[in-house]
Amino acid sequence: MLRRKARGAQGVDDPLDAAQERRVRAVLALGGVPQADLPDGVQQVRLRLLERAAKGDEAPRDVSAWAAVVASNLAMDWHRAKRRQERLGERLASLRQLEHPSGEDSSVLSLAVAQGLDELPDAQRQVLVLRFYADLSVRGIAEELGVPEGTVKSRLHAAVRALRARLHEDEVV
Repeated sequence: MLRRKARGAQGVDDPLDAAQERRVRAVLALGGVPQADLPDGVQQVRLRLLERAAKGDEAPRDVSAWAAVVASNLAMDWHRAKRRQERLGERLASLRQLEHPSGEDSSVLSLAVAQGLDELPDAQRQVLVLRFYADLSVRGIAEELGVPEGTVKSRLHAAVRALRARLHEDEVV
């Protein structure tokens, strides 16, 4: 059973005691997570413990050790996400360096595409951005989103069709 002497704001038992929380913070910090993100990391560990209990799973034998491993995994996830963001930034920067239509034409096209993306349903916008801006394959997108490849393909098709129609409608292309 998860236990702690202190109670949270809603009167729910906190699954981490003060020493365990300090250990989680230390593992996250040593794992390279910035100071500003440490509270979120601690909350993620708490959430995972609470989810475990809610599913009826047995509490870990050594909550402190389990929490440290989860914190270590969160730190690795943070680094992976940071590297993904950096790679995406590099790709976008390299796209900007390629020859683009100059001046007003480029601005109008960029604005129209941005507005067209904003009008797409979330699922369509997501696969379009992952495919054409993040340069993920259909298979990669399907794996990341946990949906079949056919779903990704149909969402992409619908998104491209809707965006193309929007750009023609606005007489941008």
